Amino acid sequence: MRITDLKLPLDHSDAALRKAIITRLGLGADELIAFTVFRRGYDARRRSAIELIYTIDVELRDEAAVRHRLRGDPHLSESPDTRYQFVVRADASYLARARSRPVVIGMGPCGLFAALILAQSGFRPIVLERGKAVRERTQDTWGLWRKRVLNPESNVQFGEGGAGTFSDGKLYSQVKDPHYRGRKVLEEFVKAGAPDEILYVSKPHIGTFRLVTMVEQMRAQIIALGGEIRFGQRVERIEIEAGQVCGLQVVSSEHGGSSEHLATEHVVLAVGHSARDTFAMLHDVGVFLEAKPFSIGVRIEHPQSLIDQARFGAHAGHPILGAADYKLVHHATNGRSAYSFCMCPGGTVVAAASEPGRVVTNGMSQYSRNERNANAALVVGITPEVDYPGGPLAGIDFQRHWESAAFIAGGSNYSAPAQLVGDFLAGRASTRIGSVQASYTPGITLTDLRTCLPEFVTEALRESLPAFGRQIRGFDMADALMTGVETRTSSPVRVTRGADFQSRNTRGLYPAGEGAGYAGGIYSAAIDGIKVAEAVALALVA
Repeated sequence: MRITDLKLPLDHSDAALRKAIITRLGLGADELIAFTVFRRGYDARRRSAIELIYTIDVELRDEAAVRHRLRGDPHLSESPDTRYQFVVRADASYLARARSRPVVIGMGPCGLFAALILAQSGFRPIVLERGKAVRERTQDTWGLWRKRVLNPESNVQFGEGGAGTFSDGKLYSQVKDPHYRGRKVLEEFVKAGAPDEILYVSKPHIGTFRLVTMVEQMRAQIIALGGEIRFGQRVERIEIEAGQVCGLQVVSSEHGGSSEHLATEHVVLAVGHSARDTFAMLHDVGVFLEAKPFSIGVRIEHPQSLIDQARFGAHAGHPILGAADYKLVHHATNGRSAYSFCMCPGGTVVAAASEPGRVVTNGMSQYSRNERNANAALVVGITPEVDYPGGPLAGIDFQRHWESAAFIAGGSNYSAPAQLVGDFLAGRASTRIGSVQASYTPGITLTDLRTCLPEFVTEALRESLPAFGRQIRGFDMADALMTGVETRTSSPVRVTRGADFQSRNTRGLYPAGEGAGYAGGIYSAAIDGIKVAEAVALALVA
């Protein structure tokens, strides 16, 4: 049986949980055989009395009697079977008649899980990743952070693990998951080295250092199951005949830029939200694309202790609660909505550019979340119809314009433009740092952020900061630091697909994940990768 909404005080003992289960079900002490914590969250609305909220699966000596006695209780139900069910598996006859292998383009969370499911199902996928293996890629990323040297093919956006590798490693979303694909994601991560707690805490996260090792372990599993992974492989062209994918033209940086043809009829397109040249190629070959809304703004940093105190009061620093997060939104009088995004407790602001001469920011945390500052994107929503009505690729041009402006405002050396909140609200350039030290590397240049933000974004943020300060005391503190620009909140393009997960006008092409406009973050992208892999597997055996 499953019990939901079982509440205990924050500092309860281990014995108290068992006692609460027995009391809740009206059992004798020997009637509870075992129990498992399926989910543990917390309610911090009353900071003086924070409660833990459990979902518990229990094994009882006489379950039928308890069910009958407590029938009608909305917090009791049958424990569901959360094991992942494969839709189909390749057999010997399929492998004997298969003309080509399925190909996955991109090895971020979406591509990684699409390849893993296909490999576990016996379909031996080929994975093409334009960047490098995760440890080599990490060295290239440090090249920008430490030496101001950008590798356009190997950076925060491109390479094994995708953009999520250099993030907070959050593993939760608003995705409805009736088939427990999300549970499959968490279980595979635990198998690859993630802590067991991600299976039950309400807001699981992993952090960058652990993600690196986990990605390597998952790569090894794909290969062991017959998959093939090729790094330094950029897809230059998708070949289409009569509306059907028939192959790929692939350029290899591993072999001096040589080009080769790869025959395939099933392609998972999991390229991430920054594959701008790939979007242009898709447009050129006639794949249907449409412009999609996204957001633009800055990263804002506060002392993590300020956020902890505002959220948890006297319980700030409690090991179960960890570093506090937040989620904020304000509807401004200019018709725009400003909101927090990708909040990184105890983390750092990172350089996330993927093109020369542009500055992009993102946020990252380690598993410990013990850095001095909290940071989050503070962004304003924009729409194609109003802000970039020039066709499906116009949002990319919009992003590039403001990223280039940020590069110039930062000093044209990959330093990022930054401004104190007090100066931003007063409409003056910042000239000195305050009590909040910048975490962004390779460095910041204090300036006026109005030079690298649309005017309506500046207006909305100026109105929103005091409103957020009323929700989190101190949020609009004068010394809080804003660093620009945040432009990669989501893909500016949607590669439209149908109910069969194939492109609207190109059979055999399966747009997937964040880059195609169907996910937002590691967890939802991984789930989408599983969904698309299932669709490919069914098509392969049809």
